[in-house]
Amino acid sequence: MARIKRSANAKKKRRRILKLAKGYYGARSRHYRVAKEQVRHSLMYMYRDRRNKKRDIRRLWITRINAGCRINSMSYSQFIYGLNLAGIKLDRKVLSQMAIEDPQSFADLCGIAKDAVAKARA
Repeated sequence: MARIKRSANAKKKRRRILKLAKGYYGARSRHYRVAKEQVRHSLMYMYRDRRNKKRDIRRLWITRINAGCRINSMSYSQFIYGLNLAGIKLDRKVLSQMAIEDPQSFADLCGIAKDAVAKARA
């Protein structure tokens, strides 16, 4: 019985890993053993950071909304609370864009939120 050699498959596997490692520094792009480990780590980082990106973007939106609120002498938490009381359902992405691109309408929203908070306290 003839022995089955793996030459073609092994080379294909190594070529795939080294292609993924292209652009890495030093041995990480040249030596299979090192490249394999780095590619494995890189794929894990990709998976993790696709989720973390959503978190970071939301933080950016909140920071922008807070800056717009402070200009209108209001805190972020009071602004969100006032919008909820007023029944205004806008997500943070839209509110962030309004704070940057249309400060006048954002100021109007701040006024509505202030009125709603004042009514809730009274």
